[in-house]
Amino acid sequence: MDNTNKKKKKLSRRKFLVRGGLGTLGVLAVGTYVFRNPLRRQILSFANSMDMSYMGSGIEPMIWFEVTSDNKIVLHSPKVEMGQGTFTGIAQMAADELDVEMDQIQVIHASTDTGNIDTFSTGGSTSIAGLWQPLRELAATLREMIKTEGAKKLGVTVGEVTSGKAQLTGGGKTISYADAVKDVTAWKVPDTPPLRDIKDYKFVGKPVARIDLEAKVFGDPIFGLDAEMTNMLYGSVIRPNKIGAKYVSADTSKAENMPGVVKIIVEEDFVGVVANSYIEAENAKNAVEVQWDVDRNWSSEDIKELLKVGNGNPSLIQKEGSDIDTSEEVIKMEFGSPIGAHAQIEPNGVLASVETNKATIKISTQVVNLTRKEVAKRLGFKDEQVNIIPTYLGGGFGRRLHTPHAAQAAVMSKAVGKPVKYCFTRKEEFQHDMFRPPTHHILKANLDASGMIKAIRHDFSSGDVAIDSAILPGFLNTILGADVGAIRGGFCQYGTIPNIRTVSWHVELPFATSWWRSLGLLANTFAWESFMDELALKSSKDPVSFRLAHIPNDEAGKRLKAVIQAAAEKAKYSDEVVNGRAMGFAASTDAGTPCAQVAEVSLENGKIKVHKVTCAMDPGIAVNPDQVRAQCEGSIIMGISASLYEKMEVTDGELTPTIYGPYQMALMKHAPKEIDVVLLQGIDKPGPVGEPPLGPIGAAIANAVYRLTGERLTHMPLQA
Repeated sequence: MDNTNKKKKKLSRRKFLVRGGLGTLGVLAVGTYVFRNPLRRQILSFANSMDMSYMGSGIEPMIWFEVTSDNKIVLHSPKVEMGQGTFTGIAQMAADELDVEMDQIQVIHASTDTGNIDTFSTGGSTSIAGLWQPLRELAATLREMIKTEGAKKLGVTVGEVTSGKAQLTGGGKTISYADAVKDVTAWKVPDTPPLRDIKDYKFVGKPVARIDLEAKVFGDPIFGLDAEMTNMLYGSVIRPNKIGAKYVSADTSKAENMPGVVKIIVEEDFVGVVANSYIEAENAKNAVEVQWDVDRNWSSEDIKELLKVGNGNPSLIQKEGSDIDTSEEVIKMEFGSPIGAHAQIEPNGVLASVETNKATIKISTQVVNLTRKEVAKRLGFKDEQVNIIPTYLGGGFGRRLHTPHAAQAAVMSKAVGKPVKYCFTRKEEFQHDMFRPPTHHILKANLDASGMIKAIRHDFSSGDVAIDSAILPGFLNTILGADVGAIRGGFCQYGTIPNIRTVSWHVELPFATSWWRSLGLLANTFAWESFMDELALKSSKDPVSFRLAHIPNDEAGKRLKAVIQAAAEKAKYSDEVVNGRAMGFAASTDAGTPCAQVAEVSLENGKIKVHKVTCAMDPGIAVNPDQVRAQCEGSIIMGISASLYEKMEVTDGELTPTIYGPYQMALMKHAPKEIDVVLLQGIDKPGPVGEPPLGPIGAAIANAVYRLTGERLTHMPLQA
């Protein structure tokens, strides 16, 4: 099928492709500014739990799929593959409706020239959940289109044609999909046919092997840093070491005469070096003498003081009943989390080739459409003149939700008339990350005579997460009153408590903070679930039954109760310390996906050792159960790393460390020997998977340590 022949149809035919959570959120946000606090709280609650729909363009199957001459189906994915297994999951969904085998479908990244563009991003655990409905409808529609063309060649009616294994049979004859579509140039897109019953699917719900496994095992050049073009040069950009440093001037005279240097580009906002090799570009960059204006040398203590609850702008995001009764006994605790780096394996990189009226960009990015717009604006091009070719990502975690280096590489390529490849050094990755912001939490509660929670309050302070990022503009903070990313996990999920107050405090930090896997979920759940553990002890109740007693019997409550009970039963949860090991319990709900975890922990030479984690999660339909379990395992290990080891410091105005090793992370020896995952299905569609399992792990570990030592750990990274 010729992918260039795209007969345009009215948008209403596929209007599900342009519906999306952010579109709804944007409309409601305007109303919030008028109706103020009550509606604000409703919108923020919705944003905290919403399952984002797909928001891309491309309304015809021919934009998404190709049928090749060797009878394969190529799916152009608008979502990028960064290790989460998206390509395999969407291949399963498409194969079941297309009537093809898994080895007959190939998934590649959709370049923007195909017209299949995701207008939002790859992130927020939305890829499989968001594509569940539209992708299956597109695949089913294409199947019927192929059958229509096949019927003509078989000399039968469409109703006489059956499909299977990329073949059509009718009238006693069989032809391949490739033969059916051969020489077809004008396509008629029918109304979307009914989708098959999920129980009849061959692949959805089954543990299908990863379709990108072979390429990764054999080291095929599929990542951004692998990208090459003929006659390409290498670029480097000069960046400051100090927080808040502003460029004043640069002396490039020494660098201009160094070996291999092709050109030095001085722009208003950056200085770039282009050379014949990477090392020559780096050497010349280091020889450029730059003057920076630095207003203040920040320290970690400065940041800690700035971040305290009570500073910044407060927003009441949850309100039920009355506030804490200070005339009664008030149980109070404080918690905190540090600055966190993304620390992904592959540093950011880009290869740009700019010609007179066309720019081609190969890049590992989570925001294909945004990157296209930024490059086009910088070059003075129309969006259609820029082709973004996404690559596999060697780790994303939100780090690649803004890739302005694409525009910088494009400027350098235009200046020298050749392709330019540019990538961050590891030091630049650490110092110029879009960090996970540090947080500060104060929780208070009153208990009644029976030990139940009568009133609870959570005040938490954070820098930017989602708002004022490349995706969501800063003015939404004014409209909404709170950052929709920072509040993730900040709400009280125990809905039978009669009196609840949750207040988000937004603080302007002097360095860039933004999306980090699970957004505010890890820090907020650590505070909430550690406090719930303390309240359970104060009420002389076990932490499992104490939580269950505070959860309502609505749909969300029943799903949360189910994962709590499943985790406790599978782990055989006990408050007792046995052979030097103790268990800790925690639970959270993120984007509608509830998750509960039990961590089994000991102390070895004074260090916390996690031996086993039991995880129960309800993601709805698990398109690929093995993949979902792998996501749980990856989230848990990432959460262990963040909870026990990871921390950025600010010293003499610089963010440090700037290399692996000094920036401590969990190693293979720190991983639990066993991670036991139980999957439940409480809804009849796939829900978000990639981030919800990050929520409970920090609190589960801390709660286990309390049972070992009697010490309540209140600040991450946790140290006994």
